[in-house]
Amino acid sequence: MDTQTTDHPTGPGSRLRVLDGRNILFDGEDFFNDFADWSEAVFEILAAEQGLIQITDPHRQVVQFFRDYYAYHGRAPMNRELRVGTGMSVMDLEKLFPGGLKAGARRLSGLPNPKTCD
Repeated sequence: MDTQTTDHPTGPGSRLRVLDGRNILFDGEDFFNDFADWSEAVFEILAAEQGLIQITDPHRQVVQFFRDYYAYHGRAPMNRELRVGTGMSVMDLEKLFPGGLKAGARRLSGLPNPKTCD
């Protein structure tokens, strides 16, 4: 697992990290700068960094739902859409990821910072 962090001049707090042999730019809150930079391998590295040691099918289902929804709609799903799309309650979704939905699932899914989109 290759990780390296350096300051990057594209924005305040932005940083370039080398993950799985690829350069990936993150904003100051560790959200992906580019949705297309996400990969399964990068997801697994970031999940381990956040303390999610065992990735289960429900984790993958939620991440895939976030990614599919964002790719189609250009925004993250609202709580109601998450409940319907995953079949899980928001409370269960929050507990599933360290950091909850925003700092956990959304970040691990490769979605941009909600402050910079929508």
